[in-house]
Amino acid sequence: MPRERGQKVVATNRRARHDYTIEDTYEAGLVLTGTEVKSLREGRASLVDGYAFVDGGEAWLDAVHIPEYLDGTWNNHAPRRKRKLLLHKAQIVKIENKVKQGGYTIVPLSIYFSDGRAKVELAVAKGKREYDKRQALRERQDNREAERAMSSRRHLGE
Repeated sequence: MPRERGQKVVATNRRARHDYTIEDTYEAGLVLTGTEVKSLREGRASLVDGYAFVDGGEAWLDAVHIPEYLDGTWNNHAPRRKRKLLLHKAQIVKIENKVKQGGYTIVPLSIYFSDGRAKVELAVAKGKREYDKRQALRERQDNREAERAMSSRRHLGE
């Protein structure tokens, strides 16, 4: 059987980009059980409440919901268990120092399969204030309106 190639996105955390200012992103592997992998391959996961932390020189992903595999038996996994992240030691130290500075948190942005292996994209992020969120929305709306105006000008000119 041929190996999988390319990327297949399972879940994204769109809320994270709205609530946080992304500083750095990292790709990390996940330590999963068999039924978790099968559930992810079906495209079932939620990153809504998920977060990561560093404890004892190891990175962990917590509160990410991977539902139980429907065809699993007694050896099914717990949906919201703590999962170990696979990162290089230097990356873990860098992330830990950033979080210890204060004001930063580690947020999962997406879970995907890269060449058949489960990966998670992590972001070291700083929380946005309410007025920052409103300003970002306003800028996006203004850009959309400008694009529409330019597009309609192009169509009228032809």
